[in-house]
Amino acid sequence: MVKVCVLYDKVRFEEKALYDTAKKKGIKAQIIDAKTITVNNESKRKTLQLGDVVLQRCISHFRGLYLAACLEFLGFIVINKFKVGETCGNKLITSLTLAKSKIPTPKTHFAFSAESAIEVINTTGFPIVLKPIIGSWGRGVFPIRDEEVANMFIEMREENDSPLARIYYVQEMIRRPPRDLRCIVVGDKVVTAIYRYSAENEWRTNVSRGGKAEVAPITNELEDIALRAAKAVGGGILGVDLMEDEKRGLLVHEINNTVEFRGASNVSEADIAGAMIDYALTIAKR
Repeated sequence: MVKVCVLYDKVRFEEKALYDTAKKKGIKAQIIDAKTITVNNESKRKTLQLGDVVLQRCISHFRGLYLAACLEFLGFIVINKFKVGETCGNKLITSLTLAKSKIPTPKTHFAFSAESAIEVINTTGFPIVLKPIIGSWGRGVFPIRDEEVANMFIEMREENDSPLARIYYVQEMIRRPPRDLRCIVVGDKVVTAIYRYSAENEWRTNVSRGGKAEVAPITNELEDIALRAAKAVGGGILGVDLMEDEKRGLLVHEINNTVEFRGASNVSEADIAGAMIDYALTIAKR
C-alpha cells in the first residue's frame, strides 16, 4: 500500500485536511515537521521513514525548496518537484517562464539598480505595481501612483539588507474588477476556481488579508490558460492566479507552489484535498 507523507513547518487547515483525507480513504499517512529532518550527502533513503510520496507543504519558501532538493537526492517522490518550487517561488522566473510559453501575463519590467528602476517607472508611467521577487500573501506588494511615492519605496528597498530587495519587479497596473481568480490545478485538471474579492480599503485580493471568496465558473478559456500555465512551470499541485484585463481578457500573474485552499474549500463543493491525495497516489504508482 502506498504511504503518503505530509511535510509541514506549521500545521494549517490545508495540512490537516490532507492528512485527515488520506486517513479517511484508508491510506497510510503521516504528518511530519520539516524542521526535525536532517540530511547529509551520504544519507540513504531508508534513513528517513517518509513513505512513498511526500507532499511538501512548508510555509517557508526556502525551507521547503531546499528540503525538496534533499529529498529528491535521496530518491523520494516530492510534490511539487524542486524545479517547480524554484520557478513558482520567484516572480521574476515565473514571469519569464510564462512569457517563454506564450501564456498571457501582465507586462513586467526587471531592473537591477535603483537608478534603472526609477527610469523604468518614469518611462512606463503611473500607476504601476512594485513587487518583491520572492514573497507571498501580498507582502511587499505596493501600488505606485506618483513619482514621490516611487522614490520613497525605492529608497526603502535600497536600505534593505537583502540583496533580493535590489532586484526590481515593476508590473503594469491591470484595469480589472475588484477581484482576481484562483484556479487550483491538480495534475491535468482544474479542480475548482474561485473569485477573490478585495476587502474594504484593500486593493489586494488575498483571502489572508480579509478578501472574500466566491465560486467562479470554469470556462473553456479559464481551463485552457490555467492548465497551460501549470504545464509551463512543470505541473503538479498548483494555484494559478489570474486577472481579468478589460481589453486582453485573462492574464496569469502568479503561480503558487504550496497552494492554500481553505478559502476555496469554504465556498466550493469540490473535494480539493481528496483530489490532491488521489493525485499523489497516482504519481507514486507510476
